[in-house]
Amino acid sequence: MPQQVTVTEHLLLHQKMVPGATGQFTRLFNEIVLSAKIISRAVNKAGLVDVLGFTGDVNVQGEEVKKLDEYANRILIHRLARSGVLCAMASEENADVIEVPESLPRGDYIIIFDPLDGSSNIDVNVNIGTIFSIFKRKSVPDAALMSSDVLQKGSEQVAAGYVLYGSSTMLVFTCGEGVHGFTLDPSVGEFILSHPNIRIPEQGKIYSVNEGYERYWDRETKKVLAYFKSPKNALRKPYSGRYIGSLVADFHRNLIYGGIFMYPADLRDPKKPEGKLRLTCECNPMAFIVEQAGGMATNGLERIMDVDPEHLHQRIPFFCGSLNDVQIVKDIYEAGSRIKKNR
Repeated sequence: MPQQVTVTEHLLLHQKMVPGATGQFTRLFNEIVLSAKIISRAVNKAGLVDVLGFTGDVNVQGEEVKKLDEYANRILIHRLARSGVLCAMASEENADVIEVPESLPRGDYIIIFDPLDGSSNIDVNVNIGTIFSIFKRKSVPDAALMSSDVLQKGSEQVAAGYVLYGSSTMLVFTCGEGVHGFTLDPSVGEFILSHPNIRIPEQGKIYSVNEGYERYWDRETKKVLAYFKSPKNALRKPYSGRYIGSLVADFHRNLIYGGIFMYPADLRDPKKPEGKLRLTCECNPMAFIVEQAGGMATNGLERIMDVDPEHLHQRIPFFCGSLNDVQIVKDIYEAGSRIKKNR
């Protein structure tokens, strides 16, 4: 029987090789793992207890809050605040940064998370997930927290990952030294290393996008879609269209099989001219993971992790996946940008 390595053992074994992976970092990760187990348990019995449906509240994004969303958010805030290694947190569900109170032990780490991505799918039993991004503060530890401590470029991430709640519960993360996947074994209650050193294929066969919004896209985005549906692309046949509507689920499938996920800017909602996905809690962590797996992430013209966040809930166009596929998107957008400049 092959040796089973838990996520904590993996972190401890690789601690010396991973930048920033101190004992404090491992303690923080243990709280993420415990939170994921608690949320996974709630997700698995969601239809049996009163955690389906809406709370009646609207979050900072202007979206109706699901009961399970609120539950996951409360669990993460409660557990992570008590890790003793954070100075602040930020959640997709909260308008402002959440500073760890002085009554609790503090540290130098900052975590930004989406407690339950894909929550519109909760009531119909489709895969959902938790996304997280970890930074170290740059200001003096005893001084007041600065906005620049939280609004760091994605390239400054110490670690990033996601938990996928599906047919099995998986934790996938990177600390800047490759991407590793762990599957929750319910019989022992531990995340076991199941997917070491994940590498995304350079050339994918899948495109993931909500084509229902095509009429609201710009010319370049329509050209991108036409490329993937054309027999005149790199495959010499149309790509397969696969779209679940949960970022974690679509991203995970493409990470394993190869392909591209796209959520471009559109003109449907004047309040969201740059698309739907948030830079800090969704795009940056996924960009870090996909780059560590050998892929690419861009907003069309710029590397996602080079974008300076302007505010906590900033939205941005997002294209990520296999290297060759995302490069095609960049080429099309850059050509369109040159034409516009020369007019």
